[in-house]
Amino acid sequence: MADKKMMIVDGISVEIENERNLLEVIRKIGIELPTFCYSSELSIYGACRMCMVENEKGGLEAACSTIPRAGMNIKTNTVRLQKYRKNILELLLANHCSDCTTCDKSTKCRLQELAKRFQIHNVRFPNTAKHQIDDSSACITRDAGKCILCGDCVRMCNETQNVGAIDFTYRSSKVAVNTAFGKPIGETNCVGCGQCAAVCPTGAIVVKNETEKLWKAIENPNVKVVVQIAPAVRVAIGKDLFMKDGEDVMGKIVAALRRMGVDEVYDTAFSADLTVIEESNEFIERLQNGGKLPLITSCCPGWIQYAENTHPELMENISSCKSPMQMFSAIIKDQARQKKENIFHVAIMPCSAKKFEAQREEFKHDDIPDVDLVITTKELIKMIRKSGIIFDELEPEAIDMPFGTISGAGVIFGVTGGVTEAVLRRVADTNSRADYFAIEKMGQRGMVGIKEFDLPYGDSSLHIGVVSGLKNAETIIQRVKNGEKFDFIEIMACPNGCINGGGQPRSHRPQREARTAGIYKSDKLLSIRRAQANPIVDKVYKEIIQDRNHELLHVHYTRVKH
Repeated sequence: MADKKMMIVDGISVEIENERNLLEVIRKIGIELPTFCYSSELSIYGACRMCMVENEKGGLEAACSTIPRAGMNIKTNTVRLQKYRKNILELLLANHCSDCTTCDKSTKCRLQELAKRFQIHNVRFPNTAKHQIDDSSACITRDAGKCILCGDCVRMCNETQNVGAIDFTYRSSKVAVNTAFGKPIGETNCVGCGQCAAVCPTGAIVVKNETEKLWKAIENPNVKVVVQIAPAVRVAIGKDLFMKDGEDVMGKIVAALRRMGVDEVYDTAFSADLTVIEESNEFIERLQNGGKLPLITSCCPGWIQYAENTHPELMENISSCKSPMQMFSAIIKDQARQKKENIFHVAIMPCSAKKFEAQREEFKHDDIPDVDLVITTKELIKMIRKSGIIFDELEPEAIDMPFGTISGAGVIFGVTGGVTEAVLRRVADTNSRADYFAIEKMGQRGMVGIKEFDLPYGDSSLHIGVVSGLKNAETIIQRVKNGEKFDFIEIMACPNGCINGGGQPRSHRPQREARTAGIYKSDKLLSIRRAQANPIVDKVYKEIIQDRNHELLHVHYTRVKH
């Protein structure tokens, strides 16, 4: 007891247990201090000053940037502090486009939430904000008129994603978040990952909303609307629709889409099975014939753009396999052309960068994209709400045939390490529970940003890397350039993989853990857990793909010249 370090918060004695700052100590006892610029996953910035506390000497300290000390005595909710926070909020609102009812972030906006919490009904200062919309990106929309200069997007883009497409510009009252030389975001090195939009507390950066295009397609009697749904969507959509975060609600999503008027609904996990087979074949061929190693996965469009922009010399290392979304769309559109059907193909994805991927020239035939539209999980939530569908009361429905059978290997693509594990299952080619358990423990699972392990192969071993987050990807790339041996590297642009994609509802570590657990639970409940054991896959190879593997399932990315 004598070794315990104690401090006092609002008259309550609290033990200090290696917390990074006062904010963590205060939240530990159930007090939620307001913040804009603080995120436990980003560096401490201390700019918004909303988390100020009052010490025993009457001084004010920012709780997010103050290290807790034994013997401290602080107050968090004095009249002085309430007035201070209210002044900050009023100043922010005076420089903010307050069109809340039409804002894409309405009801999810931190500024709106705190204005309501602090009962701000009038702003004493004249509003000087003007909309400054940048709609140049295929993935995100920026409105500088709604920026509160918290810096969350800047730190995410620079520290976590290593892209640096945006930063602070100018000084003093003219300070702004902007791109280099004020270029439109679509003309920068932005990879469209959407992580900036995920952390933005207001509507200053949002994932582009394209739901009206889908509504129009559904209403068109001359068009068949065919939808595919990515694995990570099933475990992230539920919480915003009155269900548990991490619960697999794929059957309810299918039912909701049918009620909205969609004609056919498929699971992208099916084409993930194709990806497993094609990518593992490519890996084995490179191993046996001295091909370019390490083989780096190609499922993530944010990663592909990052490699093109930053490391074009690595494009030869990247798998020629299309992403599961593009494999599925190539097959669906090929079948439609043969049957002379007018198909509008929609992909529901956890990833905002998929919007850019769908527009790439490599994925068009006769200037028509294989994927006509990508909408994110958040956009789908908006559509379900707009429809008036009571999601939690829906009876689950099955996906359509002829692609209605999936494997667990395809489902686990939704988590970081899932592609690697799916390939391992194919190499092991087993139905033994003991073997599955052994594969699970190889080292590809978990929330760590960089994982690596050795896999026995013949008389030697293969060194495998699993990476999520582009800064972590850069770390691995530099290690490869410095001569470290890697044979296979899985890279996902978003931290913790697709379950935390830029198009998913905002999540923190507990939610991501729940989503990851939900994916693995869904995998275990499937009777088929290996891609090669999926009977529909074998049928598609024989009857549809035939000898056109390269045409339908592979792609050659154009190398970027610098």
